[in-house]
Amino acid sequence: MSSNLEQVIARTFLDIADGLETGSFGSRPRIAVTGLGSEHGEEEVFSAALAASRKGVDVTYIGTMEDPSVHTVQAETEEQAHQMMESLLAEKQVDGVVTMHYPFPIGVSTVGRLVTPGRGRELFLATTTGTSSTDRVEGMIKNAVYGIIAAKACGIKRPTVGILNVDGARQTETALKQLQAGGYEIDFAESARSDGGCVMRGNDLLAASCDVMVTDSLTGNILMKTLSAFTTGGSYESAGYGYGPGIGEGYDRLVLIVSRASGAPVIANAIQFGAQLVQNGYRAVADAEFGAAKRAGLDQILQSRRAAKEAGAAQTQTISAPPKEVVTQAFTGIDVMDLEDAVQHLWKAGIYAESGMGCTGPMVMVNEANGEKAAQLLKEGGWLSSL
Repeated sequence: MSSNLEQVIARTFLDIADGLETGSFGSRPRIAVTGLGSEHGEEEVFSAALAASRKGVDVTYIGTMEDPSVHTVQAETEEQAHQMMESLLAEKQVDGVVTMHYPFPIGVSTVGRLVTPGRGRELFLATTTGTSSTDRVEGMIKNAVYGIIAAKACGIKRPTVGILNVDGARQTETALKQLQAGGYEIDFAESARSDGGCVMRGNDLLAASCDVMVTDSLTGNILMKTLSAFTTGGSYESAGYGYGPGIGEGYDRLVLIVSRASGAPVIANAIQFGAQLVQNGYRAVADAEFGAAKRAGLDQILQSRRAAKEAGAAQTQTISAPPKEVVTQAFTGIDVMDLEDAVQHLWKAGIYAESGMGCTGPMVMVNEANGEKAAQLLKEGGWLSSL
């Protein structure tokens, strides 16, 4: 009996067994995985493919190894494997792929899915690879929508959203609250720390205080690597679902990323992650969320940010500080990247101000006598939320 015939018979029996278990005899999600390039050897990836197949996924393995329970597309090199993968996607022979690297276009980035080591809770990390935008804050605003899409496509009807306390967090919060006020449904999480708010600390990351944690891709990538290899010393990623699917407006390919350091448990989870997205109609979810965000004013919010940034860059006038005063009133919630701009804005209005850093983060300080006017100016300039 030929190897191909054995594969067809084995997969037919798997379909029947899956139908008996689930009550559905429709086609199983078809996910391909490239097996070459892992730091742990091809056998590691192949064992993940077998494990995912046993969980009900129709797996296509691209590499040199074979087993009757998975369909194999032969490839001798990483380059060949990626060529085969692209062909399978283009010809719609598979619904999605899991691979170790992929050149996503600008505007597309991946939403990771991890398990926190202390409490075992799942959390979507938006995002972990790719570039949503060349502007950091604009990218994080988009990442929030991408994270909501991934969470909803995995069955969480109203995911809670937190913003990691990195550069740009406060600006992202302001924009997302504008989006919420425009009608886009965002359920903001509350920090587990005593001062609350939707801007999350490191403690919140470990406790999974939110369903979707918004950050920039570089920070998300580091966090994903750290938490997936938390118990192994770093050389072997053993926990979580990998770096996730590439998401972006109009992007219709399902490509999920794992690392060369990812072990079989993570790769198998990534394959199942892809299958779950297919089963839950992730493309329809994405279309609905992008449509809702645009109706709530996403494009206008982003354009307003770009215009303000360009205006700030064009302003070359040097503003001198007014006479120094004792500063006793502090305004928090201003992003660290905006501190000096906010201070100079107040100086221009004749209010003496200083920047500082307190235990709750960056702050602008003024004399109490100027507090009300300063607050109004900071709100008008977009440094403080008026929502």
